[in-house]
Amino acid sequence: VGRVKKIEFDGESFQAKVTLGMQTQHAFPQDSSLKILTSGLLGEQYLDVAPGADEKNLAAGDRIGSTQSAVILENLISQFLFSQAEKSAPESQKP
Repeated sequence: VGRVKKIEFDGESFQAKVTLGMQTQHAFPQDSSLKILTSGLLGEQYLDVAPGADEKNLAAGDRIGSTQSAVILENLISQFLFSQAEKSAPESQKP
C-alpha cells in the first residue's frame, strides 16, 4: 500500500523518522500503528500497518506514533541459548 521514501535519524529523540508514501486509494484510521516485520526467516523487512478504530483517516503529513521494533533473530537465539544453559546448570551454579 506504499513505500518508504526516506529514513532520517532524529538526534534529539535518538529515534528514526521514516517518511512513507502511501497510495491514495488506501485509507487507514489516524490511530493505526506500524511494526517492522521480516518476510520469512532471513527475508527482507517491511512495515506492517495495523489499522486502528478512529473514524478519521490519516492524511498527508500526519504522524503515526505507535510503532513496534523489529524482532532481531540473533537476540532471540541468544535468549533461548541462555535460558537453556540456566536450565541445565547444576543447582550449585545457579544464581
